[in-house]
Amino acid sequence: MPEEPPATRPIESFEACLDQLEKVVKELESGELPLERSVELFEKGMALSDTCRKQLEDAETRVEMLIRKEGKLQPEPFRADKT
Repeated sequence: MPEEPPATRPIESFEACLDQLEKVVKELESGELPLERSVELFEKGMALSDTCRKQLEDAETRVEMLIRKEGKLQPEPFRADKT
């Protein structure tokens, strides 16, 4: 069965991508891989990292759009250090 083009594949959840990324990192950290396998894993890890980053940015944008100010929805940058 041919592999689906990237544009038609469903996007995995953030948690699934992060779990896969953690597995890739653990395998790379083992230090006992042939060079070609290390490069393959590095490429996969970079793709997973990019997917996670994009999903985090999308979530941040959604949070920014939902912050209320004076009864109105006002876009505001998300600041994790606010109390």
